[in-house]
Amino acid sequence: MEKLEIRKMLMKDIPSVIEIEKQCFPIPWTRGAFETELKKNKLAIYRVATWENQVVGYGGMWFIVDEGHITNIAIHPNFQGRGIGEAIVRALMEEANIKRIYRMTLEVRKSNLIAQNLYKKLGFISCGIRPGYYSDNGEDALIMWKEI
Repeated sequence: MEKLEIRKMLMKDIPSVIEIEKQCFPIPWTRGAFETELKKNKLAIYRVATWENQVVGYGGMWFIVDEGHITNIAIHPNFQGRGIGEAIVRALMEEANIKRIYRMTLEVRKSNLIAQNLYKKLGFISCGIRPGYYSDNGEDALIMWKEI
């Protein structure tokens, strides 16, 4: 039976996360970036989604003062459209609530309507634009916020 689990990202998950990064982003994060996030960044939390014990997605967030900033979320292309991204965002929202963080923010590509619709469904609203935010093609980012 297929089973989705959201859990803390571990060092052993990094190779799978890097593969997802490579498939989802034109400029993927490096192994070193994820290692630093897990080992040294005390403000960061990262979660992975596993489907039948296979890492199929992940998401991360930084806690900055009284805000949660979602850094990245990605789902393996073979597993997109199954609600996994929503489950990860909900898990990050729960973590924020536990830490008494009541506002969350993120940037999303202006062209990524699927992600924008997910965030809107979860209560995020568009509050601004970061012009030329993405270095691979100069695309603008929408800034979205949510009160928890």
